[in-house]
Amino acid sequence: MSSQPHIPDGSKFVSPQGTRAIKGGIKPNANSQVPDVGHKPPWLRVKLPTGAKYEAIANIVHTHKLNTVCMESKCPNIAECWGRGTATLMLMGSVCTRACKFCAVSTGNPNGWLDPLEPMQVADAVALMGLKYVVLTSVDRDDLPDGGAAHYAACVKAIHARSPSTAVEALTPDFAGSHDAVATVLDAGLATYAQNLETVRRLTHPVRDPRAGYEQTLDVLAFAKRHSPKTLTKTSLMLGLGETDEELDQTLDDIRAANVDIVTMGQYMRPSVNHLPVERFVTPDEFRAYRDLALSKGFVEAVSGPLVRSSYRAERVLEKNNLGL
Repeated sequence: MSSQPHIPDGSKFVSPQGTRAIKGGIKPNANSQVPDVGHKPPWLRVKLPTGAKYEAIANIVHTHKLNTVCMESKCPNIAECWGRGTATLMLMGSVCTRACKFCAVSTGNPNGWLDPLEPMQVADAVALMGLKYVVLTSVDRDDLPDGGAAHYAACVKAIHARSPSTAVEALTPDFAGSHDAVATVLDAGLATYAQNLETVRRLTHPVRDPRAGYEQTLDVLAFAKRHSPKTLTKTSLMLGLGETDEELDQTLDDIRAANVDIVTMGQYMRPSVNHLPVERFVTPDEFRAYRDLALSKGFVEAVSGPLVRSSYRAERVLEKNNLGL
């Protein structure tokens, strides 16, 4: 694999597609001087990526010119997931038009760029990995009239054409609340549709980009279930940003009111000093209690743990055992 020059977080750079962007999404700001609440606890320490299977997945990602949320978001589970042959593929490039203050994905304006070969490359990669379940996600593409929904659907259809037995989960942007765009992706044939609420109402801004919204995400999720009742719906929350237990309880009620089937909850981990600081390290016992709370509200499954991310072990969600955690 070819090496890329290191670009510091918060620095300007030009992507391989010619997009001017900010590495890591956020420039240095007042948060850069605010430390986390304390040192990372032992339950958040993970293994370094290594092993033959990891290298094989890395090679497929590289040779097919794919982006993965695993790498772009600095996911702590990359060693485990790639080591067992799974990866979450990120569509429409690695530059997002939004700049959420929790996210490590670079931000800029791709000015309509799309790779017409991506659907074929994604389908080839899924077939090479031998996946029976694949998670597709993407950057936000507010520069496209449909937010990239048609391209998303093309990727899903290409996977089905090449690997008919493979189930697809889509963790999509909010498409600026467009029901037509959401329907376009759903109609391509999904096992699960996800859009992440990320945090409680009070913290939505500044945690999320101003163009995102608490009610907007809930509306998208509610529409998805109405439009495609047999498709599982899912959302994810980051904990440790300053939310209270009372706010979390209300948020879970709001998610259930949108008829969402599955909720995942994990620890917010700061991608760089420019991002929001960690306000609290939630203990494993607290995560177990939050799972019990969510299940009591009627979710099909509530996945909860320090290292849980929306797409983590996604194919195992219906085992109803907290993904074996």
